[in-house]
Amino acid sequence: MISLLGRGLVLMGLAAASSGAVVGMLAGRKGSKKAGDWARILAYAFGFFMVAATLLMEVALLTHDFSVGYVAQVGSLSTPLHITIVSLWSALEGSILFWGLVLGLYTIGFARSTRDSHPQHVAYSLATLMAVAVVFTFLGASVAAPVAPVSPVPTDGPGPNPLLQNHLLMINHPPSLYLGFVGMSVPFSMACAALLAGRLDAAWMKLLRRWTLVVWGFLTLGILLGGWWSYEVLGWGGYWAWDPVENASFMPWLTATAFLHSAMVTARKGIFSGWSLVLVISSFLLTLLGTFMTRSGVFNSVHSFTQSPIGPIFLGFIAVVLVSSLVLLSARLDTLSEGGTPMEAAVSREGGFLLNNLLFVAFTFTVLLGTLYPLVVEAVSERRISVGQPYFDTMSAPIGLALLFLMGVGPGLPWGRAEGNIRALFWKQASFSALVGILSVALGVRSPWVAGTFTFATFAGWGSLREIWLPAKVRMSAQGESLGVALVSSIRRSRRRFGGHVVHLGVVILAVAVASAAHWRQDVDVTLTKGEAKEVMGYSLTYLGAVTQDQPHRISQVGRFAASRGGRELGVLEPRFNRYKSRGDEIPSPAVHSGPKEDLYLSLLRVDEDDTASLRVVIQPLVAWLWIGGLMMVLGSVIAAFPGGLLRRLGPRTSERAA
Repeated sequence: MISLLGRGLVLMGLAAASSGAVVGMLAGRKGSKKAGDWARILAYAFGFFMVAATLLMEVALLTHDFSVGYVAQVGSLSTPLHITIVSLWSALEGSILFWGLVLGLYTIGFARSTRDSHPQHVAYSLATLMAVAVVFTFLGASVAAPVAPVSPVPTDGPGPNPLLQNHLLMINHPPSLYLGFVGMSVPFSMACAALLAGRLDAAWMKLLRRWTLVVWGFLTLGILLGGWWSYEVLGWGGYWAWDPVENASFMPWLTATAFLHSAMVTARKGIFSGWSLVLVISSFLLTLLGTFMTRSGVFNSVHSFTQSPIGPIFLGFIAVVLVSSLVLLSARLDTLSEGGTPMEAAVSREGGFLLNNLLFVAFTFTVLLGTLYPLVVEAVSERRISVGQPYFDTMSAPIGLALLFLMGVGPGLPWGRAEGNIRALFWKQASFSALVGILSVALGVRSPWVAGTFTFATFAGWGSLREIWLPAKVRMSAQGESLGVALVSSIRRSRRRFGGHVVHLGVVILAVAVASAAHWRQDVDVTLTKGEAKEVMGYSLTYLGAVTQDQPHRISQVGRFAASRGGRELGVLEPRFNRYKSRGDEIPSPAVHSGPKEDLYLSLLRVDEDDTASLRVVIQPLVAWLWIGGLMMVLGSVIAAFPGGLLRRLGPRTSERAA
């Protein structure tokens, strides 16, 4: 019954999406309000059918209805309730349904929030969103049908992938990444609408930038939580390995970041409008490429699903979107008359943004080349090669330092032609940053990239703090306000700008944490006998023995180690091996004691019958600040996207102006 009803809902979603794409396009071309209203109704219908189909699948999972194909694939009577709920996105078929759910919710949100404005643009946007929805509902109704019936009906299932059961971060990491990946459909549809309408006015650009900020925030959070999950689960002591699927999430983040900067120039000066749309379309194409990487089986990755029949279909979809986008850009880009003030000088705010964009695009191309080159070589010559972390680290380090430098310079540059002595504005900032770099070398930093990171991160952080402080200083001088009142009032008057500087400060903190963890990381393998204590890199570890924990869904072999440092007890850390009964796979799970200064990371290697245990001990400084910096970036994006929602009640009411 659930299979029949679920397939019916997906097919109705496909019908609503197909009709909405046609009606929305007609509404945009003919300027028909009635057709536009029908396009919106069909968008609501598509979203409703996707929500209903997903809820039905959750009912099947929770009731262990093994007559449903996806439940038979990932369900298990022994799987805990919270894992059962999130197993919706633990395999290919469920993830396609979840993609449809997220796209449906975004479509409803976009249709509702734009119901009273931009009728032609909105009609074209809904048509594009519905066209994208057609592909995913078609997949959900055909080759990746999660609601397909199973015969004979099994009495139990294998449960989801053990890696997806091994940490609570898998509850929120995939949804955050999906909200970023799927959400990029909305900016893409808005960019297509601007091209189809032949008009990109300031109001539509403002709305486009806001939607991109929302999506960018989710994508940032998804990448951050993915790194955190890798650190807490995989046992190798790292959080980023330039895995092909990690790269697939990073590339659209780079191009979306470039767009957010380019859009500021378009809004302020009326230039770079065509380039901004190219960046939005590129970001969407890169999310499709990332989805193909994850679900086609062409890459070996801890993130990817097995070989599946959707690969050729999805590759064809990417080709159609790419060709259609190129045709649309070629035919309509010249209709977007710039009509703004041309860039007057290279040394200017807009010149800084242009260089910033070029660096982001170069970074994207570098990652894309390193990710796809092995695949191309294998296809052409049948030789298997790998492009590893040394390539990515070597190529990305100089681009990253250049971006940090621009973060420090850009906010201080004037719009238009610079007047006066620009060097005078930066000499204190540059001097202090150089002093930090010299001090880091004096304290033993021998890597030029690490010393450069500390130097330019200081330069960028100074620039953001200065831009937050200067408006408050002016208010204190002009109106006699206290520091707190002046600071809050100045933030209220330029909240979007403040949100951007919060993001920049988060990047600074993250960069310092990454450089510190890479440079000062220490690791060693040790073997301890039960009751033995050993000094390891400043920590005292005592092996208390191993215990076996039998849970309904898994059996865990747990090594117990008492840890202390300088006479201060840190507690008992319990790295373990988890063996999932329905799958038979044994998954290591490290134990981490995290502090503001450094992390103590224990990864169990072996537990022997003679009461000995071997483990890898990793010491990494400032890792906690990596997560803090990433969360600051997400917070800054929320402030910039919804400036009135968070700070409305802070400080005294003042007259506000557009930031």
